[in-house]
Amino acid sequence: MKILWNPWRSEYIRRFTEKTESEECLFCRLQKLREEEALIVYKGKYTFVVMNAYPYNTGHLMIAPYRHVPDLTELEEPELEELSNLVKKVVRVLREAFRPDGFNIGANIGRAAGAGVPDHFHVHVVPRWVGDTNFMAVISGTKPLPVALNEAYSIIKTYWSTV
Repeated sequence: MKILWNPWRSEYIRRFTEKTESEECLFCRLQKLREEEALIVYKGKYTFVVMNAYPYNTGHLMIAPYRHVPDLTELEEPELEELSNLVKKVVRVLREAFRPDGFNIGANIGRAAGAGVPDHFHVHVVPRWVGDTNFMAVISGTKPLPVALNEAYSIIKTYWSTV
């Protein structure tokens, strides 16, 4: 098995896992910001959709409950239902907006599973394209993204209301 190291992620992850007792997690902080500032695409009754500010690919979105719970087993049925419906909506929106060839959809529950924010459950939806890997990440430690974050946010917000 070949391993591709991406040490830049450790600094990002450390910012959210090495917190004091008084600090809030990323998803709890984002809820208090203006939608545009937080890159929140949609606010539901129980959950919200937010762009990943450090995306693996253009259009990388996350769906999280407002409640601070560590995994899906602690979600109430209405929260889980809304979250599931939003995963479906996100896929439809991203298909229209960016025409990906596929998606990675999943949740990392707990630090051992790779969760960057282990105490607040969330689901990632990452659009993927055939051939979207290249030598840049390996040679220079750089992941090229073809669309700027604020432009991707604007595109997603536009398609959100039409899909």
